[in-house]
Amino acid sequence: MNQLPNSIEARDVAFQLHAYTDARKHEANGPLVIESGEGIYVEDNNGKRYIEGMAGLWSVAVGFGEKRLVEAAARQMEKLPFYHTFTHKTHGPSVELAEKLVSMAPVPMSKAYFTNSGSEANDTAIKLIWYRSNAMGQPERKKIISRVRGYHGVTVASASLTGLPNNHRSFDLPIDKILHTTSPHYRTMKNVGESEEDFAKRCAQELEDLILAEGPETIAAFFAEPVMGAGGVVVPPNGYWEAVQPILKKYDILFVADEVICGFGRTGNMFGTETYKLEPDMMTLSKALSSSYLPMSALLVNEKVYGPVADESHKIGVWGHGYTASGHPVAAAVALENLKILEERDLVGHVREISPTFLKRLNGLASHPLVIESRGIGLIGAVELAHEELSKTPGALGGKTNMAFQERGLISRNMIDALAFCPPLIITEQQVNDMFDIAEAGIEDVAKSL
Repeated sequence: MNQLPNSIEARDVAFQLHAYTDARKHEANGPLVIESGEGIYVEDNNGKRYIEGMAGLWSVAVGFGEKRLVEAAARQMEKLPFYHTFTHKTHGPSVELAEKLVSMAPVPMSKAYFTNSGSEANDTAIKLIWYRSNAMGQPERKKIISRVRGYHGVTVASASLTGLPNNHRSFDLPIDKILHTTSPHYRTMKNVGESEEDFAKRCAQELEDLILAEGPETIAAFFAEPVMGAGGVVVPPNGYWEAVQPILKKYDILFVADEVICGFGRTGNMFGTETYKLEPDMMTLSKALSSSYLPMSALLVNEKVYGPVADESHKIGVWGHGYTASGHPVAAAVALENLKILEERDLVGHVREISPTFLKRLNGLASHPLVIESRGIGLIGAVELAHEELSKTPGALGGKTNMAFQERGLISRNMIDALAFCPPLIITEQQVNDMFDIAEAGIEDVAKSL
């Protein structure tokens, strides 16, 4: 029998397949092993400390090591470690969390349905939309529109919504009935001489043109993030949502706001829906809902969606959908405590207070010759890089810069050649400056190496 590897790095390479990773490159380079975290910082197994500039995966709102969340999990684990929400059964934490989320929603919502990830929430939304169309005697109304560069998850259906090539390549995606419209990224998609407002109107017109070309009676829903996250932190241009929403209403197309990243304070309001005055019929929530201490996500639906679904389930005798861990009592208890912390510490107000410093430092990076654009809102942003020497290999410059950040003690994420910043909401002004000091030095390190 072969001897097993001893180090955690070697064992990882031997046994684990990683998300969003070049598997062969990982075999050669191995992982960064994070062992602990406190506040905005994490520490690796060699004792090196990093600013977690991505809040893990856009998600650890209250920071690492929050004892109240640990205690909430322990209390619930002792009382009721698991129960389900199938077949007329429930438990206290799921009821309380559903009530809390429906009451928090910035537009009228009727019901909450719990899932375990943003991907599952969006996947469930698709199923509900199709189910509703059948319930309403509109079996042809099944097509769903999302946007190029939008990100909605990685299940077969939600990855089809996602408008990023690497989520489709070699997966035989997107599936049928999923359409994509123009990305609202002004710098890359504008016509020569086109103003931001005119570009926003053109995006809306191209959406309407797509609806008319496919047939309005075949279009069921439109999915969109208030601010695009994994597609590069694309902030919508002025007038975009004001132009898009009337088109959806004109053709009675459901609007699903993907709040997985934007929700719970990230944009300076509790929801991105408030920041951009959106009126969605459905909202998908995850990440900062529980600060990702445990897997938890939710789909909120209004009465316009719920009513036909409820009628159809009564006609059939069952709504034949569910996940074992939907509304898991421990995850729900943690989410409830997390929301209490967000409110008690006024972290949304803190985001508004700290955002000017964050955006000033973010936009200050744009003066560097390698940076072609900075963009952000609240406590989420990105800088996009370009250099002629690496232009033939998209992502090479971003990856090199990401590693330069990491070497200096900052964890970011490169989305091709855009570097993202999405720190825990608890970050202080001094820590914002520390983060961008490292980013400035890291970009300069790369510039000197070229």
